[in-house]
Amino acid sequence: MEAVRVALVDSDLDRDNRALAASTPEELIEWAAGRYGDKLIASTSFGATSAVMLHLVHRVAPRTPVICVDTGYLFAETYQFAEALVKRLDLDVRFYSAPMSPARQEALYGKLWEQGEEGVKRYLRINKVEPMQRALRELDAEAWMAGLRAEQTEHRAGLRRIDHQDGRVKIHPILHWTGEQMTAYM
Repeated sequence: MEAVRVALVDSDLDRDNRALAASTPEELIEWAAGRYGDKLIASTSFGATSAVMLHLVHRVAPRTPVICVDTGYLFAETYQFAEALVKRLDLDVRFYSAPMSPARQEALYGKLWEQGEEGVKRYLRINKVEPMQRALRELDAEAWMAGLRAEQTEHRAGLRRIDHQDGRVKIHPILHWTGEQMTAYM
C-alpha cells in the first residue's frame, strides 16, 4: 500500500512540477500558500543568503510560520542577523532546539562532530533532525519551503522544485537561482 501511495504522490508532484516549471519563485510560493494554507511552513538557517528567501516569503505569504533549528552553535553574528531580519520583515519565526543543551551534550558525549562519521550523524540527529521533525509535527505541516539552490551541492542539483521528504511536500522556490540572481535580488 505504501508503494502505491508514494507512486501517487510522485505522479502528483510530476504534474505540479510540469505545470509550474516556468514559474517565478514568487509564483511558486503563491501556489504553495494557496494549496497548503496554514499547513505550509518555511525553514531558514539565517545564513548569509537567507534574507532572499525570507523576503520572498514575507512579500508573498507573510503569515507563513518560519522554522529555524538552533543548534546552540550558531555564530553571534547569526543570532544578531536573525533578530534584525525578524524585526525588519515582521516574520513569524519559531526557534527549535535539541532537548539537551550543547553544554550538556559536550559534557556527556564530547564534541560529536569531531568523532568521525558516526559522531557527525549523531550530532545531526540530535541537533538538527529531531528539532526539525518536532517542528513539522507540532505545526502539523503538510508542506515545507526551503531556500536550497541547485548550484550549492551535487545533491541539491538533483532536487526538483516540488518534491517530497519524510511524508511531506518540500518546495524549493529558488532552486534554480544562481549566485548572481541572489546578489541582484539582495
